[in-house]
Amino acid sequence: MFQRKTAVISLLLASALAMPALSQAQMPAPVAAGAATAPVAAGAAATPTAGAAATLSKADQKVIVDMAMSNMAEVATGKMAVAKSQNPQVKAYAQKMVDEHTAAQADVTALAQAKGVTMPADLDAPHKSMAAKLDKLSGDAFDKAYMKNAGVSAHTKTHNKLVKASSKAKDPDVKAAATKMMPVVEQHLKLAKEQTAATK
Repeated sequence: MFQRKTAVISLLLASALAMPALSQAQMPAPVAAGAATAPVAAGAAATPTAGAAATLSKADQKVIVDMAMSNMAEVATGKMAVAKSQNPQVKAYAQKMVDEHTAAQADVTALAQAKGVTMPADLDAPHKSMAAKLDKLSGDAFDKAYMKNAGVSAHTKTHNKLVKASSKAKDPDVKAAATKMMPVVEQHLKLAKEQTAATK
């Protein structure tokens, strides 16, 4: 009987000693702490730092803003031409401008966010002035003015800026973005010149 009681007491003591160890094993405190801090660290890495734009030269920041402005202007005037033009070729060109400059703007927006550069919220004065003049025209006069200004002139200026940026930009991502956009603008300029010649 004494031996049985001793065995029971030993068993209870063993169980009591095992429970704290089991509870401790079930508490994933270090893992929980790591899991709590991991998303914060990941979020911090994904978010542009406050000094991201400061590390980019003023010239490189301007390249991004200029590309954004060009895309915004081409989309705005392109939509206007799609709505106003009665010429199927002009309308087709305008729709191409809307589609391809919208796609280009998505790339520029991603680059600006990564570099901490603020994108323009609205067209600048020269582009607003061009859009206002086009808006007052209609028919053949509109088609000619649109192809000359938004087509040939605007794409010539944009192409020149991209050529310069692709060779002189300091940041490799900015340089790559300018290089990627350049052939698209070259094609737009070629098509604009052909259409301008056809509408004379």
